[in-house]
Parts: sequence; structure tokens; C-alpha cells
Amino acid sequence: MKELLPVGCVIMASGLSQRFGSNKLLAPFCGEPMLCRAFAATDTPKLSARIVVTRSDEVAQLCHSRNVPVLLHDLPGRNDTVRLGLSALLEQVPELFGCMFLPGDQPLLCRETVEAMAGISGWDQRTRLERQKETEREIFRLGFRVRNDPSPLTGSPVLFEKGLFQELLTLPQGMGGSVLLRKYPAHVHTVYIADRNELADADTPEALAQLEALARQKL
Repeated sequence: MKELLPVGCVIMASGLSQRFGSNKLLAPFCGEPMLCRAFAATDTPKLSARIVVTRSDEVAQLCHSRNVPVLLHDLPGRNDTVRLGLSALLEQVPELFGCMFLPGDQPLLCRETVEAMAGISGWDQRTRLERQKETEREIFRLGFRVRNDPSPLTGSPVLFEKGLFQELLTLPQGMGGSVLLRKYPAHVHTVYIADRNELADADTPEALAQLEALARQKL
């Protein structure tokens, strides 16, 4: 069995939900707050550590009630969420090899998909040493290939290897990790999924209702 290199996960929960009209992460979804779907998707031993980063007291209370690590802050920028989350994970796991950034509003994202992404980045040490070019600066993003369309749909979560950690910790004000996807296009790899709905986020109550209907079809 391969020994996976340590990968952590930051669950992004600091948004203002302006289009939704209220905190969408707490909106009911199949009988529980939608954010609980992210808890379930990241509840796997293939992640060495995880943390929710939020500006919401109510979200922090939910995390405490479910025994999910959480960091409550009041800083405005997406870069702040990235920096705080990654720094917290590195304090827990200094040898962290990769960090996944996962939005809290993709309720159909599956645990198997999260595990696949963690496994792709966390190659065993022997395999990594055999690679001709060792950069530790690879980026993995989730995607869905539409038939007869050369341009796939792409989205989150996104996983960065440790060679990019310093840049993640010093992103421009208000910017997220997409800055690095544009800066290093040759290092970006897409992990394809079979169900495009895993990429869908619930930005509006209508979108949430549609995703919930899809989820209930699978019950």
C-alpha cells in the first residue's frame, strides 16, 4: 500500500452570501445545514488535517457542535482566508505536502472525489523520487469534460503542492489562489469527474433547491 504524503484541506466559509440573501452555508439541505455536506466530503483519513475558515459566529458554532476544527476571523479579503487556513494547517502538520481549498457551497461534492484529489497529489515517496523533474509546485483542479467540447468545465476544489505555499501565504489583497493558476498554467492539471453537478455551487435559493432535488434522487 502506498504511503500518502500529508495533504490538508481548508474549507472556505468566509463569503458574504450576497446573492443568496442570507448565510447559505446554514441553509437547510436534505435535513441539515448545507455546510455539513462539506464536513462529510472531507471526513476521510486521506486528509491529514482540515479546518473551516469563517467570519460567521453561527458557522463557527456549527463547526464546534460537529467537532470540526474552525478558525473565526474578521478580515475582509479572500487572501486572508487562504493565508489563515494554510497557516493553521501548517502549525498542525509542518510537513504538509499539499493543501486543498474547498468551497463550503458545493453540496454534491463527494468524499470519493476529495480522496481522489488527495491521492493524486500525495504520491508515495518512492514514486516522487523517480520523477525526472521534481518541482513540488503542481496544481490540481476539479473538472468535467463535456462531450465534443475541447474546453472542459473547471472549478473547485483546487489543491496546491508545498512549493507554492509561500505564494499562497502572500497573495495580493482580495485575491485568491486563482492568481497562481493564471501565473503557472503549465503546472495546472485537471482531475476529471463523471458528474458535473459536483462542481455546482448554491449561489441562490433556486440553485440550492435544484441541487437538493438532485441529491434526494440519489437517496
